[in-house]
Amino acid sequence: MYLGIDLGTSSVKAMLIDGDQQVIGSASSRAIEIARPHPGWSEQDPADWIRATDEAIAGLRDSHGPAFAAVRGIGLSGHMHGATLVDAQDRVLRPCILWNDTRSHLEAAALDADPRFRAITGNIVFPGFTAPKLAWVRANEPAIFAAVRRVLLPKDYLRLWLTGEHLSDMSDSAGTAWLDTGARRWSADLLAATDLDERQMPGLVEGTDPAGVLRAGLAAKWGLAADVVIAGGAGDNAASACGMGTVREGAAFVSLGTSGVLFAANARYLPNPASAVHAFCHALPDTWHQMGVILSASDALNWHSRVTGATAAALTAELGESLHAPSGVTFLPYLSGERTPHNDAAIRGAFVGLGHESGRAVLTQAVLEGVAFSIRDSLEALKAAGTSLSRVTAIGGGSRSRYWLKAIATALGLPVDLPADGDFGAAFGAARLGLVAATGADPFAVCTPPATADTVDPEPSLAAAYEEAYRRFRRLYPAIRAATA
Repeated sequence: MYLGIDLGTSSVKAMLIDGDQQVIGSASSRAIEIARPHPGWSEQDPADWIRATDEAIAGLRDSHGPAFAAVRGIGLSGHMHGATLVDAQDRVLRPCILWNDTRSHLEAAALDADPRFRAITGNIVFPGFTAPKLAWVRANEPAIFAAVRRVLLPKDYLRLWLTGEHLSDMSDSAGTAWLDTGARRWSADLLAATDLDERQMPGLVEGTDPAGVLRAGLAAKWGLAADVVIAGGAGDNAASACGMGTVREGAAFVSLGTSGVLFAANARYLPNPASAVHAFCHALPDTWHQMGVILSASDALNWHSRVTGATAAALTAELGESLHAPSGVTFLPYLSGERTPHNDAAIRGAFVGLGHESGRAVLTQAVLEGVAFSIRDSLEALKAAGTSLSRVTAIGGGSRSRYWLKAIATALGLPVDLPADGDFGAAFGAARLGLVAATGADPFAVCTPPATADTVDPEPSLAAAYEEAYRRFRRLYPAIRAATA
């Protein structure tokens, strides 16, 4: 048996699979609290991650005791970019600064102005990344900064608890703004730019490599063998890609969650920082990935739902099954800023082209189209970086809307596949990595895609109308930005 542990922002999920990759069971913890002591701040106590992991493991043991006792490998996944700071005795120095904390926007801009960062990492230095958080701590909490012995990413703090090792994988470390992403190693120059050095970083392994053995005390407590291997693991998006089998050149998925992601696997390192596309190491050796990120996907529809007082399902049901031509009303889904391609935390959303005839259904249609066009922006950014896609797989809660999938397929000009029923998320991907690390199996043979249940094709009769609407959408960002700056 093999165990995947996914440290999410809101809870921990543990999943058990067998050697044939059949899901045996899963369990989740209670909610993990986020502290927001000041505007723009977002923090968690790493002790809560341990408590939540213990809870999820206990739930899995209670429901699947004999199978759980046969675990031989564990994979880890977790939310990325978090700054978990420990001293020489591995004591946590302050709450972890999370991925969605924006306090270090000035530090991020200053680091990004140093041309070495984009040249070496292949990425813009976003406020959510780890390096600017440490620059903020250095400037605002100098005593804590002076005591930092190691900077750990969230899932790697769990690894420290599980194994006693200070290690991280390539995919998660690529989101720090300290990794030489093409060479897959820490950059001494970039660390020095934040007054750190490689001794304060965890050692690096591939996500499929063994990265420690479960502590004897935990093995005894959980009723496991003494030689359970912990895999290097992955950041949450790369782990989800391993779960979805998005690991080979040209494979891609679009995730319609709270935020939206267009994720493409690459056999080469293809950076394009000017377009705000993330170019990260993948969890598998000699593999990279690109990721376009929009900050409000299903969150945009949820906002529309709150404003109108109708459920998201009711709103999309009003549109029916057949795709409509764009109405002339355009929605910019920048409710909390935008990442790809604009890298603009200050921009905000807008409806443009409203008339007396613009009823609720027209606004709903515009919201769905606006998100589809933002995903098209990510596709264009990936094309500019040298990535060509022939189809994508849709995942996430928004993929339950058939109308939305038709809009996305037509906006992208690509067929959109729907996977067969199953849980192919980050916990499943982490379990797959645990299997590979424990057995030495070929990761490409393990991380295969699920069967396709259905395919949504672009609507050729609306291709021209969608293209015209997308061009209008593209013209509106600079106009709104100039009017509100």
